[in-house]
Amino acid sequence: MIGLPFTKMQAVGNDFVVIEEAVWGATTDWTQTAIRLCDRHKGVGGDGLLVVCPSTVADVRMRMFNPDGTEDMCGNGLRCVVRFASERGYLPNGVVETLSGVRAVWITDANSEAQEIHTEMGVPLFRPAELPACVNGENVFNYDLTIDGYKPIPVSTVNTGSTHTVIWVKELPGDELFFDLSPKIEHHPLFPERTSVLWAQYSVARHLWDIRIGERGVGETLGCGTGACAVAVLAARQQKNNVVSASVPNSYHAKIKSKGGTLKVAYTYGHTAVPYESMILAGTAHTVYSGIVQPAG
Repeated sequence: MIGLPFTKMQAVGNDFVVIEEAVWGATTDWTQTAIRLCDRHKGVGGDGLLVVCPSTVADVRMRMFNPDGTEDMCGNGLRCVVRFASERGYLPNGVVETLSGVRAVWITDANSEAQEIHTEMGVPLFRPAELPACVNGENVFNYDLTIDGYKPIPVSTVNTGSTHTVIWVKELPGDELFFDLSPKIEHHPLFPERTSVLWAQYSVARHLWDIRIGERGVGETLGCGTGACAVAVLAARQQKNNVVSASVPNSYHAKIKSKGGTLKVAYTYGHTAVPYESMILAGTAHTVYSGIVQPAG
């Protein structure tokens, strides 16, 4: 039986199985393929499946599926696709189509193993209907979430390609609290499409945010690009500890450190000279290995 090729990649510890639609076939059941390949005991193992597809509006199209088969957007996955596509000559114009829209991408030190990949991440969404969240008002900032057995938990939510809820803490939670409370927030009725949960603590000494990530449809992950953007954006909007750029009006810069590594986010908004909102995520991505898997069935 002839096998099908895959590439295992990772970005700040967020690991993915990367495949090409042109090789696997456009009629492939991507949901079932994600469930099978992302299984760490019976498959390749990964935090998600990335499918590199043809696009009519960009160089390539990225589709990302969580281990439970749900389709999603992923910032770390986007950097993996950028590196995968650029190394194969698929990225002449530096444009990738994603579930959240078309994104410009570029690489610094392209010939270096430590190349830094920059990706536009679009515009963050704050209105409850855009998150989505079942609450009234202009946004969900410091909303007291009620969960049985706990005091009200102040949470802030933004959609940076998918729904992310941030809890500002003075100390990151231990395993007992993290694994009990994160899933309860993910599946809370307030969030009809579920939410990822990020616990964020600012380190004054190191000038960065330490985070712990409970990713929807996955569980704890070592890194999350859209989650890093969520922490940076909400910190800027809520006047937390981001660095203000001296050269670009209303531009806020943050370093976000998870268990898998550090990402950089630049967020610009709210200035007449810059009539748009912009999120740019920067970090690395690496190939781990390539291999062959047998078709299902």
